[in-house]
Amino acid sequence: MSDARWSLRNIYLYVVCLITLIMVIVGAAGVVRTAVELAYPDPGAYFDPYAPVKVGGEMTEADIEEQQRRWQAQSTRQGVLDLAGNIALVVIAGPLYLYHWRKIEMEKDEPPVSTFTN
Repeated sequence: MSDARWSLRNIYLYVVCLITLIMVIVGAAGVVRTAVELAYPDPGAYFDPYAPVKVGGEMTEADIEEQQRRWQAQSTRQGVLDLAGNIALVVIAGPLYLYHWRKIEMEKDEPPVSTFTN
């Protein structure tokens, strides 16, 4: 007699739970990392020496400050997009995990159905 715990349906439910749980963990870790990145941004002391400059060939302080301002704006924008993506991952995968895990728990409580009759 086969064990009902290892039916094809239950294996499917366990695999879905595993995948969605991993997605929730990765999304939650991404949320924390992105939130810290937004709260404590990189100082942004970078500038592009090959960026187009005005006629004269030298970058002025104003040009460097403008590049840093653009870099910080891009960094903030990317952080917000990453945060939204990670939150979406948790919000979508979390309920899927809970739904499938509850299905497994409900089937544990049900008595096994015998396919053999007397």
